[in-house]
Amino acid sequence: MTVAEMLEKIDEPLELAGRKFRSRLILGTGKYKDNETMVRAIEASGTEIITVAVRRVDLDRTKEEGILYHLDPDKWALLPNTAGCYNADDAVRYAGLGRAAGFGDWIKLEVIGDQETLLPDVEGLLEAAGTLVANGFKVLAYTNEDLITALKLEQAGVAAVMPLASPIGSGLGLLNPFNVRLIKSRVSVPVIVDAGVGTASDACVTMEQGVDGILMNTAVAAAKDPVRMALAMRYATESGRLAYLAGRMPKREQATPSSPTAGMLD
Repeated sequence: MTVAEMLEKIDEPLELAGRKFRSRLILGTGKYKDNETMVRAIEASGTEIITVAVRRVDLDRTKEEGILYHLDPDKWALLPNTAGCYNADDAVRYAGLGRAAGFGDWIKLEVIGDQETLLPDVEGLLEAAGTLVANGFKVLAYTNEDLITALKLEQAGVAAVMPLASPIGSGLGLLNPFNVRLIKSRVSVPVIVDAGVGTASDACVTMEQGVDGILMNTAVAAAKDPVRMALAMRYATESGRLAYLAGRMPKREQATPSSPTAGMLD
């Protein structure tokens, strides 16, 4: 039995906005040295969802040098995002541009509040989320690891909340597991951790918090060998999910023998 077949038997698929996916890893398409490496990494990751920055890519699918030429929408779900938008109006406008370009009604919403840290603008995020939901979009909202913001986004009608592990592109890993677990325990929509993962152990620890999935880009694209890192991230995501479902042993401050002491030979 393959790992994929085993996962199908012991775990439910990831469900986002009415669609089901076996992979819980979402991969971005930026920063790769070339399109061939990007495609090979995506294939190695096993992902079924790929993000594309509407503001930063050529939306003409016929140009071979462009990203979209190499991404088969029948093979992967293409999730446009509003990366690079610093106010609600721009985010709404670029979401509409993605829809007009044929991406459909799904949008990964980013409204950045600070150019240095790339942390979200909560006020702008909530405004844009409300507008896009009202216009029929399925919004997956990138946000900070704040419970109140997550609850307000859920109330606004988003399809998923996406708290950061650490700042975009930092590779610092999961800095606040308590807040991420708190968000997961309080919202009913899927929780996808987005941004800050640096290596496979980060992905595993993140998934061990019980979140529904994880999104990454730089950790794979900026690795010395993106294809190998993508494969590592695939298995780390699955491993972390399985460890969460299995339930870890309790931590103790004293040692306990792994074998019973009763009945031991003298």
